[in-house]
Amino acid sequence: MPANTESKMIQKVDESITAPAGFFADGLHTSVKRRRKDLGVIFCEHPAAAAAVYTTNAVQAAPLFVTKEAIQTNGTLQAFIVNSGNANACTGEQGQRDAYTMQAAAAEKLGLSVEDVGVASTGVIGETMPMDKILPGIELLNPERSTEKAHAFNEAILTTDKIQKHTCYEAVIDGAVVKLAGVAKGSGMIKPNMATMLAFLTTDAVIDEAALHDALKEVTDQTYNRITVDGDTSTNDMVAVMASGAAHNNKLTPNHPEWSVFTGMLKAVSEDLSKRIAQDGEGATKLIEVQVEGAQDDEEAGKAAKAVVGSDLVKTMAYGNDANWGRVICALGYSGAALTVESVDISIGSINVLKQGQPQPFSEEEATTYLKNETVVIHVHLHQGPGSGKAWGCDLTYDYVRINAGYRT
Repeated sequence: MPANTESKMIQKVDESITAPAGFFADGLHTSVKRRRKDLGVIFCEHPAAAAAVYTTNAVQAAPLFVTKEAIQTNGTLQAFIVNSGNANACTGEQGQRDAYTMQAAAAEKLGLSVEDVGVASTGVIGETMPMDKILPGIELLNPERSTEKAHAFNEAILTTDKIQKHTCYEAVIDGAVVKLAGVAKGSGMIKPNMATMLAFLTTDAVIDEAALHDALKEVTDQTYNRITVDGDTSTNDMVAVMASGAAHNNKLTPNHPEWSVFTGMLKAVSEDLSKRIAQDGEGATKLIEVQVEGAQDDEEAGKAAKAVVGSDLVKTMAYGNDANWGRVICALGYSGAALTVESVDISIGSINVLKQGQPQPFSEEEATTYLKNETVVIHVHLHQGPGSGKAWGCDLTYDYVRINAGYRT
């Protein structure tokens, strides 16, 4: 996060998706998956301003249509019902009916109207939903405002993830403490263009619905859209945010004097979750962060950073602890960002390997030692303008193939 006044006002706190006032959660095991929890719910006690961004894959799963329709009805939601283990994608008319049935069952359980409930699914594509397991599970959900229940929800949305991903920030706006929390799943099929994972954000801020949507879209472009694990864009996933308004601050819009404090929290939560997804990539052993400066503008910087972090050769370079920086300059060259090779600087950690297009002498032993870290940072300076940006990914290992070769078994 930039070191500015707004960022100094924002504090990270060790709390969960239920930390913002008004939110409750739960998760349980229905046997859709063999062992782990596979059905969860987030519930808000009052109608919450809602916004979401969705995968850009042309093949989209049934729950996305149901959720879009629900949010478009009046710009609010009160709950999300989420399952893992089955994506309900490419399941035809039956899949659409099942998504609506999940929505209706959750609404009845929680005492809501159907348009108050969003639906999300993740897992295997092309298999019909086991509604004989899902519907009894919905009846057993008992959302509460507790860390234990929040973690149960977080577990329920995971597929091949090794770890839960959650984070929370708070700040004072209009004299009121405002919290913004998030949870996410994502380990494979990660090359977002809008959103290709499940991420759910909650806040107790009072905020204009249109402004919330615009803020989420902008932050998504700067965070979730800057991660890649394997270059595949999923059929299902989304980033969604609900705002309960329980903090009772003055309504946030871009004209509010502390608007940047709220968007700073939104970016901080989203960047944390994005890094966790990249770090937890299937088979991954390390997080790769690419920082680009000196691009023509921020968009160009993001484009260059994402090309580097998405390169299979850069990923294998990191896995093999081999400071083969030629793979970095190669990815920059095809990124589409404006550059002149004679102006490019590259560093791996603090080790300078290229300066104004000229190779620099460096210690291979020192570079190998650095590349063994759990986080590897590659710095690039293009000397083209004021633009800067980051992107995140992970190394590519033998285990990625093993995990995906046996995904259904």
